[in-house]
Amino acid sequence: MNYKNKSLSVFLSVLLTSFVCSAQDSDVFKRSTTTQLGKNFPQVNDKGEVRASILAPNATKVQLDLGGVKYDLVKDEKGVWTGQSQPQDAGFHYYQLNIDGASVPDPGSMYYYGAGRWGSGIEIPAPDQEFYALKYVPHGLVSENIYFSKITKAARRCFVYTPPGYTEDTKKCYPVLYLQHGSFEDETGWSAQGKANLILDNLIANKKATPMIIVMDNGYSTKPDGNNGGNDKASVFEEVLMNEVIPMIDAKFRTIANRENRAIAGLSMGANQTMRIIMNNLEKFSSYGGFSGTPNYPSSDAIDPATFLNGSFKEGKLINDKIRVLFLGLGTKEGSPFPASIGAFKNMLDKQGIKYVYYESPKTAHEWQTWRRNLKEYAALLFKN
Repeated sequence: MNYKNKSLSVFLSVLLTSFVCSAQDSDVFKRSTTTQLGKNFPQVNDKGEVRASILAPNATKVQLDLGGVKYDLVKDEKGVWTGQSQPQDAGFHYYQLNIDGASVPDPGSMYYYGAGRWGSGIEIPAPDQEFYALKYVPHGLVSENIYFSKITKAARRCFVYTPPGYTEDTKKCYPVLYLQHGSFEDETGWSAQGKANLILDNLIANKKATPMIIVMDNGYSTKPDGNNGGNDKASVFEEVLMNEVIPMIDAKFRTIANRENRAIAGLSMGANQTMRIIMNNLEKFSSYGGFSGTPNYPSSDAIDPATFLNGSFKEGKLINDKIRVLFLGLGTKEGSPFPASIGAFKNMLDKQGIKYVYYESPKTAHEWQTWRRNLKEYAALLFKN
């Protein structure tokens, strides 16, 4: 064998070995970041396949229910059922186990409130997960704030993120972002599933975002008699937010209490709620972020600016003068009605000459990875001179 052929042979051998090792590494299952301490399952590999396991010796059928698809688990001689899914999109997903027809949380997973219940969640490693990773940077604090609502006549709570340095410099005041969850979720979502605090920690550490306070409240608000004025939960939440939450936050935390330093945003249902709130209270907010939702959700009908919210969008210049940042975000894999409804809203904005920022999260659907990316993009735009 001459020198050239030998070199080619060595190169091909190294390349083949590298390919085989990479293929083997991608098949290796590891504990997810959402797996409870001391538990070995659920697990995930580099392909995004999820493996679940549970001891159920008396069960006759066990399935992994993930993304609406059920995967059969196989029972071994010890009564342990194990099985895995097809590759999943990167990011966070809710799931459950189905044992003889009964859907139950996975005892190996940490629990999250979503899909209208406390249940299991799995984190699929994402190529851009660094922006919400727990890093060696200064960290803020997420605190639980319980309050009694005179409007709903019930105890409520919100979670408040204060940025790094808040407790050290007791004279400094901060702008505030009011950030809302989506349907069948609650005030825990943005910090638990959404990693909002870590996203801001990392942005602030890299000087890509202005240090800010974030308030995360529960968008479900009902009056004591259950009469929400035609079951319009958004209007009841608006009343609670404007008359109770904002005054409480301004009194309890060191905020810059003016419209230029107050922003609002939400995902899905929360995007609908917060758009209506800002348009009814332009004297209170200067920026809006709509993640996978608009005021015409769930309809995809075009919006008539002459009738929408009392004609608030009738004059584009007025909105451009009032709103510093109008942000719309969407995942490229989102299904109906979101692309159509957000598209209709964008068309209305274009016709009125209203300025906005539009962002698409690549290869994600109506899910937390989309909304994490949306928050990262939106927060970086806020409270700039």
